[in-house]
Amino acid sequence: METCVIRVDRENPDIEKIKIAAEIIKNGGLVAFPTETVYGLGANTLNGEAVMKIFKVKNRPPDNPLINHIDSKEWLYKLAEEVPEEAITLADAFWPGPLTMIFKKKDIVPDVVTGGLKTTSMRMPDNKIALNLIKYSECPIAAPSANLSGKPSPTTAEHVIHDLYGKIDCIIDGGKTDIGVESTVIDLTVDPPLLLRPGGVTYEMLKDFIEIKIHPAAEAMIKFKGKPESPGMKYRHYAPKADMILVEGEINKMIKKIQEIYEENKGKKIGIIATEETKKFYTGNIKIIGSRRNMRTVATNLFKILREFDREGMDLIISEGFSTEGIGLAVMNRLRKAAKTVIKA
Repeated sequence: METCVIRVDRENPDIEKIKIAAEIIKNGGLVAFPTETVYGLGANTLNGEAVMKIFKVKNRPPDNPLINHIDSKEWLYKLAEEVPEEAITLADAFWPGPLTMIFKKKDIVPDVVTGGLKTTSMRMPDNKIALNLIKYSECPIAAPSANLSGKPSPTTAEHVIHDLYGKIDCIIDGGKTDIGVESTVIDLTVDPPLLLRPGGVTYEMLKDFIEIKIHPAAEAMIKFKGKPESPGMKYRHYAPKADMILVEGEINKMIKKIQEIYEENKGKKIGIIATEETKKFYTGNIKIIGSRRNMRTVATNLFKILREFDREGMDLIISEGFSTEGIGLAVMNRLRKAAKTVIKA
């Protein structure tokens, strides 16, 4: 398949270029596009055959549901059987933005989109390219991350090209994404609502507006069993090719343990994920993920660094752990799912 790559300025998007991609969506094709979180791989939500292509291209398990990307609240009432008051409260506060909400679905939503569940999820992305693509496609766009299933999510068009060029119809290059981890997912079909996947809208931000609890799967401390209600709950995600060890604990003990693991594995190609505050304590191939004083920088760089280590052919990656406050919960969710081994220092 010939994949077209369209470069669009995210601040001043060329609508004529976006309309080219929108026609592909209308005709049942697949388009990778930027959002504020990561790049998504989109198809017309209402076209079950088109959505099936997403699962085939990504090699995605069929019970792993997709998120519907919308450009107006009107779609809430078209796709959801019930729209609780909390949904409007949260939409007013955080849309457009990295918040996905789960609702009871109407029959108009194909089962392939929901992984066979009676619920469906929606979010309004905070990205002009994405919003215009939805608008001119004249339909909601079902989209997981635009990568091969299980691998680190793409935060640049180059990442998408590496994984999916020649397998999909079109890639819109809108530059680097801002947040770097996927959207927060909450389930509004239960009382109180449940945080299923942490992301850019944090638990602390949500609880200022509604009563909400955290599902154990959001912390990724235990292996999830059963049918996943949200992407990222059941399967190992975000994993680099190399074996990855995540070391958690008090910072001085964590540094010492990473140094020990590095010495024990000399002879292997080892990459270490460190921060601005800790980089001086390590030797070897070190990548600075960001600053502990600004966890947003850590989130933004996480997937990029995992992909860089993949390109460099590492045998082993050792990563520091982080606090689970704020967006740190999203970072630790991704690291725990990416790691083959988690060690408490």
